[in-house]
Amino acid sequence: MTPDMVVQIIRDALLTTFWLVAPILLIGFVTGIVVSLVQIATSMQDNAFSTVPRLVAFLSGFLLLLPWMMARTMSYTIGLLGNLSRYAR
Repeated sequence: MTPDMVVQIIRDALLTTFWLVAPILLIGFVTGIVVSLVQIATSMQDNAFSTVPRLVAFLSGFLLLLPWMMARTMSYTIGLLGNLSRYAR
């Protein structure tokens, strides 16, 4: 295995991780902005009011994106294990 192969494996792993996490983080970011705007508009500074919608948004986003995330993870794993003989040289 050459150093170029190792760099490519790590690069693919990091890119796959980024694309798996990016939609969930975007959902959390948008939900946080909306909740903060509502808190500013209503002058309501309750911690539960800011936490519960974010948790619900993360959970619903995770459940909706789970099939896509699993397919992406499986394609990465299949690609990695499919080239295992090439890496073992």
